[in-house]
Amino acid sequence: MHGTVCFRYSVCSQLSSLFLLGFNRTVTLDSRLLTCFPLNGVSNFVDMASSVSAQANPAPVAALQRGIVKMVLSGCAIIVRGQPRGGPPPERQINLSNIRTGALARRAPQSQPDQKDTPDEPYAFQAREFLRKMLIGKEVCFTVEVKTALGREYGMVYLGRDTTGENIAESLVNEGLATVRREGIRGNNPDQARLCDLEDQAKASKKGMWTEGGGTNTVRDLKYIIENPRNFVDSMHQKPVNAVIEHVRDGSVVRALLLPDYYLVTVMLSGVKCPTFKREADGTESPEPFAAEAKFFTESRLLQRDVQIILESCPNQVILGTVLHPNGNITELLLKEGFARCVDWSMAVYTQGAEKLRAGEKSAKERKVRIWKDYVAPTANMDQKDRQFVAKVMQVVNADAVVVKLNSGEYKTIHLSSIRPPRIEGEEKNKDKDKRFRPIYDIPYMFEAREFMRKKIIGKKVNVTVDYIRAATSSSETSTIPAFAERTCATVTIGGINIAEALVSKGFATVIRYRQDDDQRSSHYDELLAAEARAIKNGKGLHSKKEVPIHRVADISGETQKAKQFLPFLQRAGRSEAVVEYVFSGSRLKLYMPKETCLITFLLAGIECPRGSRNMPGGMQVAEPFSDEAMAFTKELVLQREVEVEVESMDKAGNFIGWLHIEGVNLSVALVENALSKVHFTAERSSYYKTLVSGEEASRLRKDKIWANYEEKKVEEVVHVMEEKERTANYRAVYVTEITDTMHFYTQDVETGTQLENLMETMRAEIAAQPPVEGSYAARRGDYCIANFSADGEWYRARVEKVQSPAKVHVFYIDYGNEDARADVVDSLVRDIQNTQCLLNVEHSGVTCPHVTLQFADSKDDVGLSLVKEGMVMVDVRKEKHLQKMVTEYLNGQESAKTARLNIWRYGDFRDDDADEFGYKLKK
Repeated sequence: MHGTVCFRYSVCSQLSSLFLLGFNRTVTLDSRLLTCFPLNGVSNFVDMASSVSAQANPAPVAALQRGIVKMVLSGCAIIVRGQPRGGPPPERQINLSNIRTGALARRAPQSQPDQKDTPDEPYAFQAREFLRKMLIGKEVCFTVEVKTALGREYGMVYLGRDTTGENIAESLVNEGLATVRREGIRGNNPDQARLCDLEDQAKASKKGMWTEGGGTNTVRDLKYIIENPRNFVDSMHQKPVNAVIEHVRDGSVVRALLLPDYYLVTVMLSGVKCPTFKREADGTESPEPFAAEAKFFTESRLLQRDVQIILESCPNQVILGTVLHPNGNITELLLKEGFARCVDWSMAVYTQGAEKLRAGEKSAKERKVRIWKDYVAPTANMDQKDRQFVAKVMQVVNADAVVVKLNSGEYKTIHLSSIRPPRIEGEEKNKDKDKRFRPIYDIPYMFEAREFMRKKIIGKKVNVTVDYIRAATSSSETSTIPAFAERTCATVTIGGINIAEALVSKGFATVIRYRQDDDQRSSHYDELLAAEARAIKNGKGLHSKKEVPIHRVADISGETQKAKQFLPFLQRAGRSEAVVEYVFSGSRLKLYMPKETCLITFLLAGIECPRGSRNMPGGMQVAEPFSDEAMAFTKELVLQREVEVEVESMDKAGNFIGWLHIEGVNLSVALVENALSKVHFTAERSSYYKTLVSGEEASRLRKDKIWANYEEKKVEEVVHVMEEKERTANYRAVYVTEITDTMHFYTQDVETGTQLENLMETMRAEIAAQPPVEGSYAARRGDYCIANFSADGEWYRARVEKVQSPAKVHVFYIDYGNEDARADVVDSLVRDIQNTQCLLNVEHSGVTCPHVTLQFADSKDDVGLSLVKEGMVMVDVRKEKHLQKMVTEYLNGQESAKTARLNIWRYGDFRDDDADEFGYKLKK
């Protein structure tokens, strides 16, 4: 567009309507407006005079020129702008010829404290307002009649495209808002003569300044300083205040005159920031990219317009607000057109809804306009299916991450965007160095945060929207930043609830603060900030002034002595509530017992699960087939779920053994039915035995997983075996070598005794001939060796159980056993059979060793029955039919001991007391 005609109508019409169109739909500014344009003259005004004499001489020809009124400086001076070409348009000041209006108020320079502010002259502000309401944003035409030596231009201005429009000077004089400069009047000039006539008429009509009283009531009481800006803002109660925008510093900072009380305040737009003009050391200003364009964008819409302002906050003496025009909201439009970016610290006070600001910024980013021309979204390189998906939560990691299972079966760790879980400073963490640090229990509110998430989403499907990928970081000696692997950060929702926002609102997490140019943040960052503000206000969780909750949880995993103390309580409790904290393998788990406030290692009873790979004394043990599948199955079914457990016993390492149930499912049975475990013979006495066997049979027939290569053994002959009704007594002569305090004892067959003696004699002779050198052997767990027994000074074969230090090794004497301290209850047995030849008969197999009966070699008396009759032990009732005769004899002996109040029965049947105390009856 380069012609006079285009400027007169098309271009100027477009420019004057920019403000009206801009708030309703996307502004269609020419792309040439986007680059910085030097305001270096008036040559871009169409039809401008090519040159004007530097002297104050009348122009020989008053050429008609046109432009848009940008600003009214006073009742007799305006600024007119031209056509934008490649940047903000040029502008020029035009002073009205032949008239004079009152001077507006002026504030004294801040650098000169002795100077006083200059007030308005009467009717000065009214004259300015008259022109402002008439001309701002309108097209005018003008002629330049005089140009002074200083470059000031005087002329006639007409509203519209030609001189047929309203003469601005005449209108002012007619309203009594200006006086005529009669000293320069020439009689032959009809325009000047008309001004004099209009002034005389205004005087006669007593209009404006010609009214009686002198116009003192028209002088404003301007207030440049507000003593307490925060109280002032609060007093407005966030209600719209009428105002006029007097100055635009940059796209997001304006100077406003608040009406009707004439407060002159600087307002920063809440929630946004435009590129600014930086002041250099030499006093010049250098614009940031798009600073000039953003300023023009705001000026063309708001400068000297009637608006409403909502004063929203006043942090650090800076007034934040939102400027509203009848045609729209400049804050949102600046964002949408790419002239501004969102600012976190002030978005919280934006009363019109922060989501609108984020939406505007998002639109500009997607279109890559203005300041976002080089923008690359954090997830730009991800496929849509990877950016947004539905997954099942398998585990909650601390309180800011979850492990989810995708539809593909893949497991993925997702971190919650923009939040930080509870944490503890280094000094607090190292306060008790002797205590093992456990974050989930030792960091205040970490347990509550984890439990909140666990109960809310574990095992459920959630919606995941990936916000950004945080690159991996590596730690160094000079850096304090810890090393992290690459992290996928996302917003996780369930049922429309943002889990991160819920955590923050309860005070279980805090929101991360970012640099303003850091775009890697939650897509719901403002909601997180608002939730944190609510939590702080209500003193919740981490923001509470109350004492932090303390969780004293005893970890008795692997602590044999502690486990022994807990065992009776867990056995008596029947089914106990627990939470599965960790899964070591398909059948080995770590449980948190809420009522007992302890952590235990729990082994599933009745099954034999494939073992995974593990370090052994002889090297790495290879994993058995389907061990990983079994562990994955158990994890998916019970990890971090609330379960019920029945504790039956414990092993020598302090691990509890029993049954685990989840929502009516027995985990042991589930593993067997899914062909991931076999039935162990110890399940025979369990009430779940038939179910286990049935599940195993079905899996075996399917040849599934661990049964894939199973071959059924051919039965050559079917023999109908009658159930054994009588026990078989097949006693053999043995030599009792040791009795433990748990009523286990070690024996040697008399028949092979001479062989062992010969072996011992040969070994000891070799040792006598070649004594071992101290320190020549480095013991390792599981090794077989010879060891000197301190009680008799002899050497025996042994197995290394534990290496505590090079000088202290725990061994087990494999031929004779270890002699430990014996309980009083076993003393009589020791005196009778220790180192004595007896007769032994195996009655049935046990978990760790055979269960036997023992007879004295000479009298054939039953050693166990003797202990029962003396009241030293209780009878373990067996249900096998072939043992019933012997069990009955043992029970009769027990009843006689109870009647006689012998030993353990001296206070009666203590089991009845237990029944009263714990509320249950023992089976008889």
